[in-house]
Amino acid sequence: MLFAMPRTAALSLLTGALVALACPMPASGAVQLSVGEASLVTIHGPEETLRDFCVTQDGTLWLMFPDGTREELVTSIDDPAILNKGDGSFHPFEENQVRAALAALRAPLAHLRVEVFLLPFPRRGCVPSSATPGRIILSPGVRALSPEHQHAEFVHELGHVVHFSRMPETEAGWASYRELRGITDEGIYNAVAAHANRPHEIFAEDFRALIGGSMANYSGTIENAGLAAPTSVSGLADYMRSVAAASGAMVHLAMACYPNPSREAVSFVVPGGSREALEVYDLGGRRVTSLGPVVAAGVTTWRWDGRDASGAPAGVGVYFARTASGSAALRVTRVR
Repeated sequence: MLFAMPRTAALSLLTGALVALACPMPASGAVQLSVGEASLVTIHGPEETLRDFCVTQDGTLWLMFPDGTREELVTSIDDPAILNKGDGSFHPFEENQVRAALAALRAPLAHLRVEVFLLPFPRRGCVPSSATPGRIILSPGVRALSPEHQHAEFVHELGHVVHFSRMPETEAGWASYRELRGITDEGIYNAVAAHANRPHEIFAEDFRALIGGSMANYSGTIENAGLAAPTSVSGLADYMRSVAAASGAMVHLAMACYPNPSREAVSFVVPGGSREALEVYDLGGRRVTSLGPVVAAGVTTWRWDGRDASGAPAGVGVYFARTASGSAALRVTRVR
């Protein structure tokens, strides 16, 4: 069962407002949507993802993320990794359905930034859709995906992004949620239990049921049929709305860089007084160099002279820059 956003405008959360820094235009095809106070969802469609975020190396197609990580894509339905061949083709999610699912949310999101990648092909080793902090990856089906299925799967994954941002494992939020939901027995409900008994999955299903629109709830059920329906749990809807509206504990800073593309030096900028190093990686995931920060007037800047750690000029191509903690990342292109 499948359950399961770089050349985008650089926006940064500063003094409670979205402030434009040096803003390169979004990649062709990228869709940016505001879904609440200081919130932004960027959708990368299948064609854009293939064109701007994928690279072929030695016959293998790799999906390259802005933070420098990569995953192999399975391009053939006949690959042994695809157990269910379906109708013989891959069927990606549709941008208009993701936008519609966002528009149908029954509560606004606050201080949340999400990148959504609609994959043209599934990933090897992780065929289903998934979510990580600030990122949703929607995998294609082996048959045409109904609008209802697309709404349900996307909103479920959005629920994961919300709990990653709002409810760190070290905080009391999970204890409160477990008690409210009646899943306090950690012998049954834990991270390595059957999928339907994992608290993160239960939360994502509750988010879909209580915050998602009618199409996201077309089935009228949740994955764990042994639990009470979310709508029947007193106080659960208010709890989920409060989590959605909370100020995020893990809001990721957007980074600006200029000039981009560049022939010479590049400056990377984020608001605030970050003291982190900025790491530059090539498409193969190899670290090229590490940059120290310069903080002035409430802004942190890293300057890359286009050379690697040994002082040699870096070649023409695409590179990824990210802070050591991963709180900010950006893609930069070097040209002749």
